[in-house]
Amino acid sequence: MMPLSPPTISRTLKHTRAISIAAFARDDGLWDFDAHITDHKTRDIKLASGVRPQGQALHDLHIRVTVNLQLQVVDVEASSDAVPYPGYCESIAPDYKKLIGLNLLKQFRQGVKERLAGIHGCTHLTELAQILPTAAIQAFAGDVIDTRDSASDHAGNATQTQQPFQLDRCHALRVDGPAVVQYYPRWAKPSPDAKSPS
Repeated sequence: MMPLSPPTISRTLKHTRAISIAAFARDDGLWDFDAHITDHKTRDIKLASGVRPQGQALHDLHIRVTVNLQLQVVDVEASSDAVPYPGYCESIAPDYKKLIGLNLLKQFRQGVKERLAGIHGCTHLTELAQILPTAAIQAFAGDVIDTRDSASDHAGNATQTQQPFQLDRCHALRVDGPAVVQYYPRWAKPSPDAKSPS
């Protein structure tokens, strides 16, 4: 593993942004993706709307996107618990219903931008929505999307006719690369210059 290098110059923490996404399989067969973003400063900050004391969130925003098993958005709910302009920022939350009908795997980010960019949305709620596709794939992997692990591949699971979903979706799992040769040999199409990691 290669963690970030230790800082070599003294630093002072000024701001923390935290983003979390939780995925829930619902009893009705749908899935909820609850996304949450917070911003905190390490000091009191003066806003046009007044002073926000240290420790109180500048932003505390939530969006829940409900999808079916094809990742089609069937419902959306947004809320703004802490905002810099109370009474104004949170009024946009109902507009996030405009995401209904989009599909998380089919030009979703473009659709979010077309419907909610700039003055048509909240910068932070829109940002949360745009990170949902990769979170949804992670949540669906192994439960809804067949990713077939290396054990089933090595066992020669010849009944599978489609390559695992995750192949050719990142540099490590390109079908002509050494990781696929090692972990998904049935789907490997090695290039002549493919090398194993040292």
